[in-house]
Amino acid sequence: MLSYFRWVLFFVAMFATLMGGALFLGNTLLNAPGPLDKTKNVVIPRGAGPVIMAKVLQEEGVIAHTRLFRIALMIDPAPKPIKAGEYEIPAHTTMRALVDLLQSGKVVQRRLTVPEGVTTSEVLELVRKTEALTGEITLDVKEGDLLPETYFYSRDDTRDGLLLRMKEAMEKTLDEAWRKRAPGLPLANRRDALVLASIVEKETAIPAERAKVAAVFINRLRRRMKLESDPTTIYGITGGKGPLNRELTRADLQSTSPYNTYNVVGLPPGPISNPGRASIVAATNPARDRSIYFVADGQGGHAFALTLPEHNRNVARWREIQRERQEAAQSQTPGQSAPVAAPAAPATPAPARQ
Repeated sequence: MLSYFRWVLFFVAMFATLMGGALFLGNTLLNAPGPLDKTKNVVIPRGAGPVIMAKVLQEEGVIAHTRLFRIALMIDPAPKPIKAGEYEIPAHTTMRALVDLLQSGKVVQRRLTVPEGVTTSEVLELVRKTEALTGEITLDVKEGDLLPETYFYSRDDTRDGLLLRMKEAMEKTLDEAWRKRAPGLPLANRRDALVLASIVEKETAIPAERAKVAAVFINRLRRRMKLESDPTTIYGITGGKGPLNRELTRADLQSTSPYNTYNVVGLPPGPISNPGRASIVAATNPARDRSIYFVADGQGGHAFALTLPEHNRNVARWREIQRERQEAAQSQTPGQSAPVAAPAAPATPAPARQ
């Protein structure tokens, strides 16, 4: 009987030793640096099981042995499902850290920035060319539907899905701005606010001027004056498909396009761009300013005026600046780069802007 217990104790001790050694070896292997020599993005395909995952990771140089990866998944004390997607895997990641990363679902976040004032046609082209998005664009998107800002997305997100997020962001932003609008605006609804915001966006890129530019157009709407905005007239010609690449002509300013605000009274029939948040806020809360004219000041901004004589003086100064720039460009010696001349003044005597 004593001999029997000795054998039992012997085998128990042997088993404990072997198990301890196995655990030690396993722990060592799980925490050993992996073979990856630099950070790398790796895509775990949808529906992949442990075998496929291990094969992908080995082919990408993340792990050396597929069997060890599968064992690591089996012995994980708190197993979690692995989410398909793109993962940024650091160099020499250990097996344990790799399993934790894949189970965390922290896939790579990519970003797409939509600039303020771009047209919907331009946004759609940008989304079509965006790397790692999938699917064709089938969503019905109109001018002014999309909010310009930076959007984060993951590999294999759909193009329609990203555009839908842009539409929802615009709806939310416009709703909030309309609720907080200044009283007494000559705007019938939030769509009018969107149309005005799109014009403000195209008229100035200077943040401090947006509310004042909006005030000029609000003042003109109240007086039933023509808005006389170059960007609306340009949109009527191009349809938002791209830049005009030439100066507006007298014929352009006399066209019957509903977007030609030199010829029609009131807002154009729709937005001419996708305005940003700041322009939407400016359109719904314009500055308390009585100006009804503005023109380029030659310094990147605009000179505002309440009366026509004052505005005409500002226009004369702007045309003088243009002449000086043109003369300076013509006097450049061969081999020198001429400065870019500012666009010519519109053909009308007293536009709201230049």
